[in-house]
Amino acid sequence: MDMKQPQTFAELETWLNLRRVTEIECLVPDLTGVARGKILPREKFTEDRGMRLPEVVVAGSVTGQFPTEGPYFDVISATDKDMHLVPDPSTVRLVPWATDPTAQIVHDCFDRNGGLIPYAPRSVLKRVIELYRSEGLFPIVAPEVEFYLVARNTDPDLPLKPPIGRSGRAETSRQAYSIDAVNEFDPLFEDVYDYCGKMGLNVDTLIHELGAGQMEINFFHSDPLSLADEVFFFKRTVREAAMRHDMYATFMAKPIAGEPGSAMHIHQSIVDADGQNIFSNVDGSASDRFFHYIGGMQKYIPSAMALVAPYVNSYRRLAKYTAAPINIEWGYDNRTVGIRSPISGPEARRVENRVIGSDANPYIAMAMTLACGYLGMKQKLAPTAEMKGDAYGSPFALPRSLGEALDWMRNEPALADVLGKEFITVYAEVKEIEYAEFMKVISPWEREHLLLHV
Repeated sequence: MDMKQPQTFAELETWLNLRRVTEIECLVPDLTGVARGKILPREKFTEDRGMRLPEVVVAGSVTGQFPTEGPYFDVISATDKDMHLVPDPSTVRLVPWATDPTAQIVHDCFDRNGGLIPYAPRSVLKRVIELYRSEGLFPIVAPEVEFYLVARNTDPDLPLKPPIGRSGRAETSRQAYSIDAVNEFDPLFEDVYDYCGKMGLNVDTLIHELGAGQMEINFFHSDPLSLADEVFFFKRTVREAAMRHDMYATFMAKPIAGEPGSAMHIHQSIVDADGQNIFSNVDGSASDRFFHYIGGMQKYIPSAMALVAPYVNSYRRLAKYTAAPINIEWGYDNRTVGIRSPISGPEARRVENRVIGSDANPYIAMAMTLACGYLGMKQKLAPTAEMKGDAYGSPFALPRSLGEALDWMRNEPALADVLGKEFITVYAEVKEIEYAEFMKVISPWEREHLLLHV
């Protein structure tokens, strides 16, 4: 069956008919990357071509809370207005684990006047892509997403553990790039690849990462919006597959103490209208815009970290010698830096952002990194000298907590100019209530070390 994605509603109807779809999962990713929406009968979906949901549905915290006062309501109506969700035909995928023929479609969020809801994650990425298009430029990205497989855990007070594999044993040591360690979970990954194939997701390489039970999936390069959609679908898919094999898949940045954190590395290059990589000159050397792009990332990533390290747990990953960067040094083929340029030919010259956690919303992550590079090119920012040694010897240059990251983000007006003031306002207010919720929890560390000693 032709896997070409439909581009119009007429092509979408044909696609649904060929697969005899009877139900539609109408999805919209919220700030956390959770799939919100409704499940509609096929007839209802065809009749309405969209649905209505309250504006706040895409703007809540990971705990399901919403601000009750403050600047949040300068953007979102206190009367709980509706927004209109319109399906993007190109995003339609089968739900391969559903019993009846079911499709899932990502929707865009619009207000009553037909404008995109500015704080919806997909809207933010579209805004940044349009800035590039207005310059005759087109970003190309390739994400690498790390995650852990862990034993089923229904008690949040208990630490997570690696799952039992085919051998009947759990990993007790690090097995980086081990084929046998991946093969321990062959039945699970056969389902994952089967699901991804049926959904038309462009997944490439699967590898075992450093941590016990830690995996990484790479995606083929493409445009940012379609790949953000694919990462959104993939996270949902691997979590579903894992539960069917009596384990969990988690994209937490730091799920297990003593093990490396999980990242979402995003490779990025920019092409012009002729498809030429603007990071390379005609003679094959690195262009000025390549260096300006890196300069923009160096200047603005620290202030944008709240967008790609979105939870209190995210900052546990960003520590020395944990396979995660602690600063925004840059270098060629250097995995200790925050900004890496892999060895490649001129046509494939690219920049890899290594600071992003796998817990980041893929739409926001793509928007953030492209925004930083865009600002660098517009402002012609020069990067620091290439880091040729171990970047862990350089000072820590990233915020150390979510609270600090939010302060840095609010104090950088250039980010609001590119990503939208409404988005920055809503995002910051939602993260503030998340942080406040976390601060109400007393951790085992505090009970262990403070109870009888202070």
